[in-house]
This record gives sequence, C-alpha cells and structure tokens, in this order.
Amino acid sequence: MSTLTELQIGESLKEIQLEPVSRMDLIKYSGASGDFNPIHTIDDEASKAGLPGIIAHGMWTMGNLAKLFTEYYEEGFIEDYSIRFKGMVFLNDVITLKAVLKEKEENKLSFTVQAVNGQGKDVLKGEVVYHQY
Repeated sequence: MSTLTELQIGESLKEIQLEPVSRMDLIKYSGASGDFNPIHTIDDEASKAGLPGIIAHGMWTMGNLAKLFTEYYEEGFIEDYSIRFKGMVFLNDVITLKAVLKEKEENKLSFTVQAVNGQGKDVLKGEVVYHQY
C-alpha cells in the first residue's frame, strides 16, 4: 500500500512485529516516561507484586502502535485514539501490531488497532483516528 487514500474499508495496514521485549527496552522507557515503577525493571519487585516476571509499561506497548502509521507521516497524523489494555507484556514477548480500516469519512480514517502477543492473545485493543491533510 503506497498511500492511505488507496486503502479500502476492511483492509489492513502492513503488520509490524516488534523485536522481543528486552529489559533494556523497559529501562529506557522508564527513563523516557518518568515511570520508574520497579515492576517494570526489577525481578524481585515484580515477584513481590505477585507477577510472574517484570512487565512492560502499558504505555510502551501503546506508544509502539504509532509505528503502524510512520510510513504515512507525510499524509497526515494520528488525531485521536482510544485504547484498552487487555493483557500483560512480559520480557521476551514478541508483539505484533495490527490495524484495519473501519471507516472513512472525508479526511478522517478510523482504524481498529491491536497488539497481539506470541500466543495470539490481545494485549491491547482500540481505535485510532488518522487525519489526512
């Protein structure tokens, strides 16, 4: 797909598979976001909180969704989004990002988006409104 204008309702953007989640990804995101909750970076703290291991920040996963639209940055911008967190993301999880065009209305494209783990389970679902110039 060369432009979003060519996309038809029900068609998907190219899926993006992220590299396996690393501890360094989460350490860097902690610094960038200011979220230093130790359940995201320290095994013992995650264990004390009843988790089977450290978990990625939900906002780390959500922020990665923007990669679906990077290819189209000259055509417009993400105007709005609505996200529900559905599951936890753990170290070494491989997350796949997906977007399907749901609706076209003038210069606004509504997409259903999701992030899926390697077991095929949704860890995030929502909608993105993309505003074309």
